[in-house]
Formats: sequence, structure tokens, C-alpha cells
Amino acid sequence: MALSSKKLLHLKWTATKPQNREKHFMVVRVLQDATDPQLVSEVTLEAVLSKRHQTIHWRDLSDEIRWKAGWL
Repeated sequence: MALSSKKLLHLKWTATKPQNREKHFMVVRVLQDATDPQLVSEVTLEAVLSKRHQTIHWRDLSDEIRWKAGWL
């Protein structure tokens, strides 16, 4: 899946190696770059099961070893 930084908000993701039974996530926040607000730097994911948040670099979602698009 080709990722568009402008369409990340509310996208759903599945962790390929779940930890603490957290497998399904949703993008709940998109953080812009401090030097250029047109660019995305990070996204905040919310685990559906626990509601725990984690912030990662948005391009990490394109790592198919760690993440799959959608809820599988």
C-alpha cells in the first residue's frame, strides 16, 4: 500500500507481532514537522483493545514486517 501522509488520520493498522494482546490500531493524531507544517513527521496510534497511545514516525507504517494496513 502506498502511503499518503495527507490521508493518515483514522486509518486502521494491524501489528504483525502484537504485544500485550494489542493487535489493532487506529491513527488518532498526525503531527506536522516543526520546520515545515506541510510535512508529516509522526503519527499517534491508539490500540483498540487498551486505548494506549504510541507515537511513531509515519513512514514506519510502510514496514510490512511490523504493520499491515487495515484490521486483519
